[in-house]
Order: sequence, then C-alpha cells, then structure tokens
Amino acid sequence: MLSDKTLPSKRLTSLDALRGFDMFWIVSGEGIFHGLANATHLPFFEGVSRQLHHTTWNGFTMYDLIFPLFIFIAGIAMPFSFGKKLDHLEGLARKKQKQKLYRPLIIRCVALILLGMVVNGALALPGYAETRFASVLGRISLSLFFAAIIYLNCSFRKQLIWLFVLLLGYWALMSWVPVPGFGAGVLTPEGNLSGYLDRQFLPGLVLRGDYDPEGYLSTIPAIGTALLGVFTGRFLRNGNPAFTPVKKAILLLGAGVICLLLGLLWNIWFPINKNIWTSSFVVFCAGCSLLLLGVFYLIIDVLKWQLWCRPFIWLGMNSILIYMASHGIINFKYTSEAIFGGLMHLAPERFHEALLWTGVAIIQFGFLYFLYKKRIFLKL
Repeated sequence: MLSDKTLPSKRLTSLDALRGFDMFWIVSGEGIFHGLANATHLPFFEGVSRQLHHTTWNGFTMYDLIFPLFIFIAGIAMPFSFGKKLDHLEGLARKKQKQKLYRPLIIRCVALILLGMVVNGALALPGYAETRFASVLGRISLSLFFAAIIYLNCSFRKQLIWLFVLLLGYWALMSWVPVPGFGAGVLTPEGNLSGYLDRQFLPGLVLRGDYDPEGYLSTIPAIGTALLGVFTGRFLRNGNPAFTPVKKAILLLGAGVICLLLGLLWNIWFPINKNIWTSSFVVFCAGCSLLLLGVFYLIIDVLKWQLWCRPFIWLGMNSILIYMASHGIINFKYTSEAIFGGLMHLAPERFHEALLWTGVAIIQFGFLYFLYKKRIFLKL
C-alpha cells in the first residue's frame, strides 16, 4: 500500500526541464555565448563565456556544475521510478520485485560504459594505449548503479551513513594515504592519490596524463552526488500535507544555501576540485543544484509557468541521445552551415560563430521536438 506520507510517482516537469537546461550548455549553448562574447565584448556575454570553461585545477565555474548536476537529477528521479514498482508491495513480494530490478540496472550500467567508450572514439580502433576506457557516461553509470543498490537495500538512516562514509572516507584516503614520491595529502595533479591510482591501474589512455577526471577512485564521491539527489527525490515525493509545494520549494532553496556554505567551509581543508571530484565539490555542487531545482520547481511545477521551458523538456527527455549525437555521431555544425549558411553570411563576420551555433540549437531542438511528438525516447 502507498504510505499516507508518500505521493504517487508523478513525473516532475521541472526535473525534465532542468535536465534539458543542464544539457543545453554542452550541446550548443556554450558555442552561442562564446560567439556572442567574441562578437560584442559586452560584459554580460563575456562574463557568461568565462563561466563556460572548466577550472584548471582547484576552484569552481558554472561549467563545472553541468556533470554533477546531471548525476544529481538522475538521483532525484530514482525514488520516483522505483516507487512505481515498489510502493504497492510488501514483504516477500517487495523483496522479489527489488531483485528483478537488478538485471536492468546491470544492463544499463554496462551499456553506458560501452557507449561512453564509443563517444571517446573506441570504434575508430586507435589501439589499446590510445583507447580511453573511462568516460563521462561511465561515471554516470557507476555512480547511479551503486546509489541504486544502496537505495534499494538500505533504510534512510543507512543511506545517510553511506553518504558520510563515502565523502569522509574519500577525504581520509586523499589526505592520509601516501603516494610514492610525494607523500600524503599532496593534492596536485601529479601528487594526489586518485591520479596515482589512475596511472597505475586505469587501462588504456589516462586522459590528462597525470590523472583521468573520470578515474576509479574519484568515482567514490560521485556516488555521494547521486545519493544527495536520491534524498532530494525522497523529499519531493513526501506527501505529508505540512509540506506544501511552496514550502518544498522554499526548503529546497534553504538546503541549497546550507550546502553551499558547508562546501565552502570544507574547501578550507579539502579544496573544491572537479578534476578529482573532492567531497567539498560534491557538497558545493549539491548546493548549486538544489538552488536551481528550487527555482525550476517553484516556477514550473508550483506556479505552472511552463511554456518557456518546453524546448528544455524535449532536450531533457532525450538527454543521453542528444549527448551522444553531439559528440561525434552527427556533425551539427556542418548541418547548420549547410542549412543556414546563406543567411548567416548576410550578417557581419564577427557574428558568424554565434549564428552558426544558434543554427545548431534550432536543428537540435527541431530534432528533439520530432522525437518528443513521436514519443521516441532513448531510455537507459
């Protein structure tokens, strides 16, 4: 039976829109804003453009948020998707249904790892030494797989314990385990423990030479990113009448501020760093993610202002497909030049980059709208 404190697993429109907003920046949005910054040199566009680059090492830009936000959103969806299958079951029937979920979880995990290698260019057969096995999709798959196993088999209290063990344990490992030739707690590209393990044990190509940003050890705190999303999903599904939609939005925003402050405090001892996915980075990004979710949830699901976000919904509901298509499968820039090139060249040359990427966005959104209307979704 459904608990009186649990809502049915209704799909959150704000979640799809936020996922699409997140993906927009890496499939076409960054190109548009870099182009506008180069063309206009206006402070606003130049400021946005500066934020659309990863930090070299320690520190944070909004571009660093795109990856953890995606994992966080996928974690939020977990209680909703599993709730459809488990809420009405009890005892042995519930246990058997959980066991049935393991097979698709394993298949999805393996499929995303393989697709990540395809995105990395594995089908070009570059040879073992030049094949990168680690990937963005691989990290998504592993972090969500282990978060799902924890969610399905542990009480909320034990899930919290797992979160603390993952984040504090990673901090301890990175701070106290010595790296040959460097010692313990040396958080430089060449001296950190995660990078050392990548160089020793990661098969094939280590992307940055000294470390891989999607390496083995730094996947541990990424599971924490997914679990923080799971906790947020549990909260949003809570049907207690004391938590009205408006109050939920306010609490999301408040929790976001708290996580930001905690992340900044932890940064004093364990720097915010996307490259090795530090625990402070996990907490700080959770704060940013909660703030964005709170705003999207309030505007889209509470106030029902939804017309503006429909393109993001189309993108968010086929996010893996458009990610793969944009990273080597479809040359959207060539297509944009072929379709819009004549119009583009009527404008001053300095605007061509921005217009080219605007054409890319139009093509992508048109493609995604077609898939949305046909109810075609790549689900893994």
